[in-house]
Amino acid sequence: MNPRLLFLFIGSTLLFMTCEEEGGRPAIAEPSDYTFLRAGNSTVDFTGQTTRILMAEELKASMLNFSATAGQWQEMYRNEAADGGDVSPFASAALNAATQSIRSKVAASADYFSANTAGSARIKTQFANWLDAQYAEVFPAQGQVAAPGIPGQLADGTQARYVSAQGLEYNQLVIKGLLGALMLDQMLNNYLGVAVLDAGNNRLENDNATTLAGEDYTDMEHKWDEAYGYLYGTAANPAKPNLTIGDDDSFLNEYLGRVEDDPDFKGVAGTIFAAFKLGRAAIVAGDYTLRDQQAAIIRTQLSKVVAVRAVFYLQQAKQAINNQPASYGGAFHDLSEAYGFIYSLQFTRRPDAPAPYFTGAEVEALLVDLLDDGPDGLWHVTPATLDTLSTTISAAFGFSVAEAAE
Repeated sequence: MNPRLLFLFIGSTLLFMTCEEEGGRPAIAEPSDYTFLRAGNSTVDFTGQTTRILMAEELKASMLNFSATAGQWQEMYRNEAADGGDVSPFASAALNAATQSIRSKVAASADYFSANTAGSARIKTQFANWLDAQYAEVFPAQGQVAAPGIPGQLADGTQARYVSAQGLEYNQLVIKGLLGALMLDQMLNNYLGVAVLDAGNNRLENDNATTLAGEDYTDMEHKWDEAYGYLYGTAANPAKPNLTIGDDDSFLNEYLGRVEDDPDFKGVAGTIFAAFKLGRAAIVAGDYTLRDQQAAIIRTQLSKVVAVRAVFYLQQAKQAINNQPASYGGAFHDLSEAYGFIYSLQFTRRPDAPAPYFTGAEVEALLVDLLDDGPDGLWHVTPATLDTLSTTISAAFGFSVAEAAE
């Protein structure tokens, strides 16, 4: 058979590779950065993902703005001005003009929710309910000291934490929950999935370098880049995002940076970035086996990041309770972050199966355990419960509680 000549742009370098139509393929080199060109033009585009991250950032900030309204938050979440809501909920004019929304991509992956519309609707509604509860329960009590069964504020060093009657910070549930229900689910269970990457004639069109109308990229290239955008979409240098990893947003990027800073997990950021680069190069070269191998690496490592942070915050809260039993502000803040990360475990992805490490029902059971040590939720949680939850989560991912705790 005649060899097929592949023209592979990696960074600013054009590599010529011959690939036999039958038999083995030559090794594909890992690119030095996430730069891919066709005819001198960039083929990388993830503007929609950047927009949604920025929308989520504004929503995050607004949830502690006591002059904001629940309607404004709901419109930030839905971005559906046509329904009679606030036509300009965002401070950014560009976001107000955008057609994207947060809600439309929450629990919306092809692999997990295309056949589970009821589950998707339930999760979408959960975020709307948390937004309403922040306004209806927490905001009216902002000036009073919280106590068991009573919402209000608690001191955490020089900061005030605003909690529900159960001690939960609803803003943290929304932030950490979106990290899973929006960013993680879209990455691991949608754009990196075969159902999306290989939809329709994507393989044939990618093999023939058939680009989307008016664009410089194939549909398959674009789908991979959209996954990339949910992690690196606001990076200072998107081609070399690990230069500022952890500093570019308040969601997956931030917490990948936090886990990277833990000596027990050092190197995870490099592993994920390498897999993204090599998987994208494999798409250009038409090596779909290598592409899927890299997707499995990304799924494994990002799922572990969420689990590590869940255990980290459970253990931080345990220390706060043990060391300063009368100081609930810091402990409840850690526990609210832990709650959100535990909630996000249902959007993780095993590398070898289309399933999470913890199902939605299993996550719900973990969250019930976190809140059922007494009638007022976190006010009664015990160190023993936090250890049990930590052990359950860490065992599923193959790391120790001690590794994640510091």
